[in-house]
Amino acid sequence: MKEGDVILAQLPQANGKMKNRPAVFLREMPPPYRDMLVCGVSTQLQQYVINFDDIISPPDADFDSSGLQSKSVIRLGFLAVIPRNRVLGSIGSISSKRHKSLLKKLCDYFNIHSS
Repeated sequence: MKEGDVILAQLPQANGKMKNRPAVFLREMPPPYRDMLVCGVSTQLQQYVINFDDIISPPDADFDSSGLQSKSVIRLGFLAVIPRNRVLGSIGSISSKRHKSLLKKLCDYFNIHSS
């Protein structure tokens, strides 16, 4: 698996239970554990946060390669660091441009809100 892949993984939900759901693999954490920083993907478009999250839909050049079935929100506000053994597999990938954009939004958010 590589950064930018859309994966199916066991992610914690708001109620504390684990659920298999799609996520974008954002960044590998440092050794020795090499856990994965991921953000959840949802078809619940009302969860979209303007100027933060990202919408991926069929007209997008990387939609088909993502493996997603319908228009979805890539939720930067739904982050998790997970061990690789919680990943069930990869279903596709987003473009490197979208991946870089997501990382930039996340970094900008932390930089702006760090003081």
